[in-house]
Amino acid sequence: MDTQDIGAVVLAALPSHPEVEGDDVLADQPHRDQVDLDSLDWLNFLVRLHSNFGIDIPEADYGRLVTLTDVTDYAAAWVTHESPGTTRAGEPPGTFDVGSAVRCG
Repeated sequence: MDTQDIGAVVLAALPSHPEVEGDDVLADQPHRDQVDLDSLDWLNFLVRLHSNFGIDIPEADYGRLVTLTDVTDYAAAWVTHESPGTTRAGEPPGTFDVGSAVRCG
């Protein structure tokens, strides 16, 4: 899976809003503002990323995921087994932890 494929999966993981088309979302602009993500939408987005890539994103990394490019780079690092930051790459998929509030797996 290359970066373009990963980017397409990341874009598809964004919650859909009738007023926003996928082609309208700019990769280098804050995605939360573009698609009006509230906190529940954000958590659903993170759960979709986990489902699609097996990514465990700790709350400490949320601030690094501002644009779609940021999220795509983060996911690409995970997919290629390069730790993107504070993520614990050694943990098995299914231990996704969103501030200890949501558990999947």
